[in-house]
Amino acid sequence: MHIRTFVAAAVGLGLVTLSACGSSSDDTGSGGSKTVTLVSHGSFAYSKDVLKAFEKESGYKVKVLKSGDAGQAVNQAILTKDNPQGDVFFGVDNTLLSRALDNGLFQPYEAKGLDKVGAEYQLDKDEHRVTPIDSGDICVNYDKAYFSKNKIEPPQSFDDLVKPQYKDLLVTENASTSSPGLGFVLGTAAKYGDGGGWEGYWEKLKANGVKVVDGWEQAYYQEFSGSTDGKKAGGDRPLVVSYASSPPAEVVYADPKPKTAPTGVATGTCFRQIEFAGLLSNAKNAEGGKALIDFLISKKFQEDMPLNMFVYPVVEGASVPAEFTEYGPAAKDPETMAPEKIAENRDQWVKSWTSLVLK
Repeated sequence: MHIRTFVAAAVGLGLVTLSACGSSSDDTGSGGSKTVTLVSHGSFAYSKDVLKAFEKESGYKVKVLKSGDAGQAVNQAILTKDNPQGDVFFGVDNTLLSRALDNGLFQPYEAKGLDKVGAEYQLDKDEHRVTPIDSGDICVNYDKAYFSKNKIEPPQSFDDLVKPQYKDLLVTENASTSSPGLGFVLGTAAKYGDGGGWEGYWEKLKANGVKVVDGWEQAYYQEFSGSTDGKKAGGDRPLVVSYASSPPAEVVYADPKPKTAPTGVATGTCFRQIEFAGLLSNAKNAEGGKALIDFLISKKFQEDMPLNMFVYPVVEGASVPAEFTEYGPAAKDPETMAPEKIAENRDQWVKSWTSLVLK
């Protein structure tokens, strides 16, 4: 289930080639190369026929390299920016965007079709160093069966999570190693303010038994009692920080498919996440990289994306699968935060959160 799989495992410098379509004889990195390389976190996914259509139309062969979770992938790209491992990077989100931009990771490129991308997603609209590709909502998910069996109303807000009836029920991810974990912390900072408000909230959450694990896969697949894999693993936490699109994924991948999703979303706990792609500085095949970015915001890819990565398209007019509207609609009023504020406070907030919650 490709729901923003931000694993905290130490993959180091190891990159996994997902797709190297066609001959590799032109993989020399010369200006005439017909291979374009996309570097991403571990959750980039696509339909093979859609990618092949791009290759046929553009004449480029696409190679995809995955590099663990979002934070690791961004850091690795920054370390290798003078001799990048690819031409395009996908997967930097609004929580980490300033780190990438401040380190000169990308070169400017105004993508074709950008005029069809909603203005609210264009966080670098003056310089066009990154192009918005998708959005999603980081939210607490709940196990419907648990709350029904125990005759407890599931939580719906941040305030609810610190109430006694939800003690020892929530598992979240480490904000220093996990993108959804960081997004959840930013959501609380947006909700309660940064003058001690969000820290006070986390003191209450810690006192109420919140459990912290390294990454999303561990939280969702092992600790959460509501996911299919979590049930198999004996997960005993009926609340987990995940995504608003996790319930439809539970339906899509179930066999047989249930009539209703086994999990729900606490809509008052959501933080809006936006993911971007950018043309890497010193990309060896810049022209191929530009063509690939254009493709990522094409209607064909945008409509293929939701049921592969369980995120929402950002291009106006791109249709959303019925499973999304039925089982996991986007949050109507998620918490948000200006990139400038994230940039100014992120590192100190993570340090404070670590000291407060993990020690």
